[in-house]
Amino acid sequence: MKSPWPLKPFLVIATFALGITLPQYIPQWYNWRIYEWSAAPAVLDFQPRARASEPMQEEMERLRPDTVPVKADDSKIHDPGGTMDNFYSALLRTERHQPGAVTRILHFGDSPTTADLITADVRNFLQTRFGDAGHGTYLIAKPWAWYGHRGLDVSASGWSMDPATLHAQRDGRYGVGGVSFIGGVGAESKLTLRNEGHTKLSLAYLAQPNGGEISIDAGDIHIATLDTSAPEAAELEQTWPIPVEARKFQIRVTRGSVRLFCLTFRKDAPGVMYDSIGLNGSWAGVLASHVNGPRWMEELRMARPSLVVINYGTNESGYRNYIDTTYPKDVKEILRRVKTAVPEASILIMSPMDRGAREQGGTIGTVPTLPQLVSVQARIAAENDCAFFNTFQAMGGPGTMGKWYMAEPRLVSADFIHPLPSGARIVGTLLYQALIDGYNSYKLKQLRQNLAVVPKRTAGSKP
Repeated sequence: MKSPWPLKPFLVIATFALGITLPQYIPQWYNWRIYEWSAAPAVLDFQPRARASEPMQEEMERLRPDTVPVKADDSKIHDPGGTMDNFYSALLRTERHQPGAVTRILHFGDSPTTADLITADVRNFLQTRFGDAGHGTYLIAKPWAWYGHRGLDVSASGWSMDPATLHAQRDGRYGVGGVSFIGGVGAESKLTLRNEGHTKLSLAYLAQPNGGEISIDAGDIHIATLDTSAPEAAELEQTWPIPVEARKFQIRVTRGSVRLFCLTFRKDAPGVMYDSIGLNGSWAGVLASHVNGPRWMEELRMARPSLVVINYGTNESGYRNYIDTTYPKDVKEILRRVKTAVPEASILIMSPMDRGAREQGGTIGTVPTLPQLVSVQARIAAENDCAFFNTFQAMGGPGTMGKWYMAEPRLVSADFIHPLPSGARIVGTLLYQALIDGYNSYKLKQLRQNLAVVPKRTAGSKP
């Protein structure tokens, strides 16, 4: 007798039901769940996805961040010792358009910085207000598919790429950008700037015995032929003028083998240069031990930054033992290197964003060790005369990534770690607002000091 139930569809339905049910009851399978039964009442109740009204309101106001006041202390840069004053002083000279007044910011971070998330918006805001001194640092090729900067792109072939995170180059030489590129004859990179106006191109490379030769062109115009051979190995940077209308560039290896690091695009005008230096999967130990300390410090000196932002913690936040033991040592070593190399630069420790994790019942909470890590960062900053920006609290504190994921539209990807462009813009706006708030306070302090030294008129003197 033929069964009234089709066997194959029934087996498919049964298998699917088991697949979405068993992970709820087998702990080892919990991270593989695809449906939360605890959410069923909400579905039956036809509950719409919550709207993230405050974040979206901030995003809509992103084109005029100066009009959005920073109110909460959690949204401000903690700087009781005035360590940011050197940066603010440089910014004031830039705002006054003094000749050669370039305020350069080096922002070191992990995967969001790799994709120029957050940093692209801060760069845009600062350059819109204070002037554009150039795009800054960009790698020779894409070590990761999602590497990219807003306003600049690259297509390349023939390069062997070694990020500092993998520690493949035992000499620890990776350039300020954190990646070493080795190429023979035929290796090339084609770079395209969205906007013209740059006047100088700098190339960081390793001069070495038996070094090869490269050709640099801007469209049909030959810029330079560089021989990278030298009696001894040394990291160098060469700069050439480029046509102001140039937007397309090509670097080709024409002889032997070369080892390159990164490019820097500059403009001959007072303004801000904001370097987004991200390494995918990076953590504090990379700058503390994987890179050659003396060489990296020399690269910092050549860059001459006014502000160095240390923005790590997302990848470390999953390892409590590392946070308790090695992490503070790594951060302190980074700070020692920066202070020794560029003592005139301000240092800002920037905490990671919230990092979400599924909890029992299906809600999206915060990784338990993240608040602990942020607390450690705040303590290290206070003990080492550095400024601190609590990104985690500024964006909303515990549970924020869960709210962002449930927002319409979503502000964070499904890993509850990497913001989508709209979410990154919110964090970028918060950082920009905090910098401007501190800068305005600095200018007010300077004004009061100037007024205090003005001699008071003696009684009876004529006006």
